[in-house]
Amino acid sequence: MLVQVRDQLARTLPDAEAVIKYDMPGFQIDGMIIAGYAAFSKQCGLYVDPAAIAAHADEIAASKLKASKTGITFSASRPITGDLVEKLAIGSRRQKGF
Repeated sequence: MLVQVRDQLARTLPDAEAVIKYDMPGFQIDGMIIAGYAAFSKQCGLYVDPAAIAAHADEIAASKLKASKTGITFSASRPITGDLVEKLAIGSRRQKGF
């Protein structure tokens, strides 16, 4: 599942550099993290700018995913869609000024 998230982020952010920061893989532009992702024992997470999450709160809720200020959690039984990953990554990129 995280391979699909990583691949979608790589397609959406083609000029971003794949990095590991804060013990988490992600993508950055000019040293600024645009999106990060991680796996935990019971769920996975996608971490983006808080404004990107706020802008897509209705879609996140409709997908029955959990959101915090900076992240969306999902699981194999309730995966995040590639479309939502793309929207969140683009929104995060815009909020970071790129």
